[in-house]
Amino acid sequence: MTQPERRYVITFGCPDRTGIVARISQFLAHAGGWIVEAAYHTDQDTGWFFTRQEVLADSLPFGMDALRAQFAEVASELGGEWTVTDTGERRRVVILVSKEAHCLYDLLGRVASGELDVDIPAVIGNHAALAGITQAHGIPFHHVEFPRDGKEAAFEQVRSLVAAHDPHAIVLARFMQILPLELCAEWAGRALNIHHSFLPSFVGAKPYHQAHQRGVKLVGATCHYVTAELDAGPIVEQDVIRVGHADSIPDMVRKGRDIEKVVLARGLRWHLENRVLVHGNKTVVF
Repeated sequence: MTQPERRYVITFGCPDRTGIVARISQFLAHAGGWIVEAAYHTDQDTGWFFTRQEVLADSLPFGMDALRAQFAEVASELGGEWTVTDTGERRRVVILVSKEAHCLYDLLGRVASGELDVDIPAVIGNHAALAGITQAHGIPFHHVEFPRDGKEAAFEQVRSLVAAHDPHAIVLARFMQILPLELCAEWAGRALNIHHSFLPSFVGAKPYHQAHQRGVKLVGATCHYVTAELDAGPIVEQDVIRVGHADSIPDMVRKGRDIEKVVLARGLRWHLENRVLVHGNKTVVF
């Protein structure tokens, strides 16, 4: 299989004004950078400008460290927030699970087929139910007991296991535990969660039962970053599928799981490709 060209990805956001695009383009052109993808957006509500640029790595006369150092001067001049990443660096993803298997199965299948070209060094579960499928893919599974009282030690063990791999993303693939504030802060901008899109209408247990009783016509899912406010972090991706009066509750659950898998995979891919720029509680996805 042909390897994709190595690229440097620049993301940048700053207060909008004239000349931003020209300044960044001037910097890259002066260095000989060959731009192969570029996107721009201004949020009219906040007056904030966003851009994402992909540059062929071998078009530049210097490496990643020098690019970061030189672009830092441009960003400082414009007064913005920025990242520079290298597509040649392998992305690492740690997955947290409980008992529901559909999201884990989907992600492992995408990795095994090469569709999602990442390394998964660990899957961590608060139940052992998904150890077999994880290990069948040659991935270590770590079972961490979560007692009803005193979960602090369990979360500290999870934190330590995740930190050992320094992942680019931590995916809560139907991990049915609420992260403590400390982990939300430590994993900010890296932890992705998935949930049904009935919120905030149908809160609590059995949301599909509640939705069925109301005769809803759409079932959906939301992929978002994890924050201290439960299920309210910046949204990365959403999608829906229609349901009808003939659909039973199991039918709705099945369709909801299908959407959850697709939405989570899309959100994870966009995050790993540095296509998601967060500003406040909103995202720009290029």
